[in-house]
Amino acid sequence: MELSWKNCYSPRRFGDDRMPEDARSVYERDYDRIIFSSAFRRLQNKTQVFPLPERVFVHNRLTHSLEVVSVGRSLGMIVGEKLANLPTLKEDEKARDFYRNQLKSVVSAACLAHDLGNPAFGHSGEEAISKYFLDREHDKGFRAAFTAGEWEDLTHFEGNANALRLLSRQFKGRMKGGLQMTYTTLASILKYPCESLARDKKKGKHRSKYGFFQDDQEVFEAIVREFPLALDSEKPLAYRRHPFVYLVEAADDICYSIIDYEDAHRLGILSFEEVKDDFMRVLEQDPNTDMTRLGRNLENLREDKNESVAYLRAKVINALVQACADAFLANQEVILKGDFSTSLLDSLKPYQNALKQIEKKSIGRIYNHDSVMKIELAGFKIMSGLIEDFVEAALLAKDDRQKRHQKVLALIPNQFQFEEEDRPYEKVMCILDFVSGMTDNYALELYRNLRGISVPGI
Repeated sequence: MELSWKNCYSPRRFGDDRMPEDARSVYERDYDRIIFSSAFRRLQNKTQVFPLPERVFVHNRLTHSLEVVSVGRSLGMIVGEKLANLPTLKEDEKARDFYRNQLKSVVSAACLAHDLGNPAFGHSGEEAISKYFLDREHDKGFRAAFTAGEWEDLTHFEGNANALRLLSRQFKGRMKGGLQMTYTTLASILKYPCESLARDKKKGKHRSKYGFFQDDQEVFEAIVREFPLALDSEKPLAYRRHPFVYLVEAADDICYSIIDYEDAHRLGILSFEEVKDDFMRVLEQDPNTDMTRLGRNLENLREDKNESVAYLRAKVINALVQACADAFLANQEVILKGDFSTSLLDSLKPYQNALKQIEKKSIGRIYNHDSVMKIELAGFKIMSGLIEDFVEAALLAKDDRQKRHQKVLALIPNQFQFEEEDRPYEKVMCILDFVSGMTDNYALELYRNLRGISVPGI
């Protein structure tokens, strides 16, 4: 059976065998379950790019996620309405209803969840976790405790895989199946539908990273059983993307590439003129933008540079949303087969020169700015120290642990506690569940406490 627009969605939930009576509401419930989860709330104190200053508002992981939701919902509405009118769905009322009314909810829920697995301090947190294990590569006794797949997981820790884990894992004291998401929402966040051993950029964008840990293969296999996704490789395990992934990816790509620019202007890193010029280059490629009207509106806003940038940002996002939706529809058959080899944003040929200019300046001026570099360096040190303390204590035999090790392990919340008979990989994953879920502030506080830099109550 091949994937089609009729069989690429399902109201069934992972961890709940019951068939929902009201299929129209299940995807909205996915959204609600995520937004009320503790993992989502913690995003409010996780760095997006810039440190969180007291006087100037910049985005954190939570506000970024909400903005991605807004863009994703628009993409889902535009694409869903077009798909609902396909001749092949003319006689399928349920499918038409899904695309017209529910696709936007699926994409919204997936966008809400897409960054849940990112540890504190952004990508430096991921690097710190990976580096700890990479540094133990030549410790034969340590390395021998893990299989090849487990070792690849640990040495290339991946926030995308961690997001799937947070949504589906039955932590201690929690429900079977985690948040019991629909298979449709889970499939929509599988940006890299392969195991860590299958990582290979030469094999395509869908395998440049990985989407699930060895410990979570069960949920991944349940997802691919629910939908006839195209098999890419059996050993190591890899599949082609679910079509809705492209909409979630586009929403994220649009937001971080454009909104980081707005933050950089607010912080004085980029001038108004260069932000204006770069945004205008994008809008000049949009056939739907009335440049004369745009100029008049900017003239009315000339007294407030921040508001002018916000206006241009909104226009750029609107243009890119429509262009990405058009690209999805134009390539729908290739996307459905899993043969679309790039992202929607990267497929927009007329926009590439303008977007590359923004990307180049973002890398050179924003992501390498002193404030960003400092928080990444500090975050790397903090996360490295925490991983070292907790993993060292966890992997010692119970009888070999000193009181210091016992006290460190006692700090782990009950839901992340491991059993002594667990395999080393299982123990480490419990540690990573705890550490990767920390907010920036909590990680910093705990690091200072463990290092004796600060003492609680003093």
